[in-house]
Amino acid sequence: MRVLWLFLLSLPALLLGAPGATAYMEKGDDLMNEKPEGYPVATLGGGCFWCLESEYRALDGVLFTRVGYMGGEAEGPSYKDVTTGTTGHAEVIEVTFDPKKISYRDLLEFFLTKAHDPTTLNAQGVDTGTQYRSAIFYHNEKQKRDAEKMIKRVNMNKVYPNPIVTEVVPAETFWEGEDYHQQYYEKYEKQNGQPHIRMYLKQQRKR
Repeated sequence: MRVLWLFLLSLPALLLGAPGATAYMEKGDDLMNEKPEGYPVATLGGGCFWCLESEYRALDGVLFTRVGYMGGEAEGPSYKDVTTGTTGHAEVIEVTFDPKKISYRDLLEFFLTKAHDPTTLNAQGVDTGTQYRSAIFYHNEKQKRDAEKMIKRVNMNKVYPNPIVTEVVPAETFWEGEDYHQQYYEKYEKQNGQPHIRMYLKQQRKR
């Protein structure tokens, strides 16, 4: 099993021809190193927060992202706590954005049609459990209305064969994830000279 896992991790480099031959992490033009003040945020849960964060960091108008946990009962949960599926938290991303460049509705449409599959209950791909549920945590009534309208629109347009199961719930305390989870795929690529296997396969599916 260990040999198979090591092979899978090395697969991107083998297919690209050499380590670091291609950078797979796409980044938007407006990303900042620190969270700016005075801008709105969107908080979304859609499976593994590594994957979801990488999707949003590629969008122009997104200023800052961070991953963490929301929607549970325990105070100050750790990643280890959340992975048990017993704390009630979801893995989420917090997206700080410039509404003059990208609207909240744009972020929602991307979330529901491209960033993840909103029709699978408590699961995304191989990741299963309530911590991987699809959720929109709204910060005000307008965000709530926009989320409900966007879900209705995507359902009406029959984007998926099955109905959307994304929950729309009030934002609660955002518990920031551990540092090594922040921008995980970017750190992995920088450290290893090749994209993470999940990122590589995702990009291949888009081509």
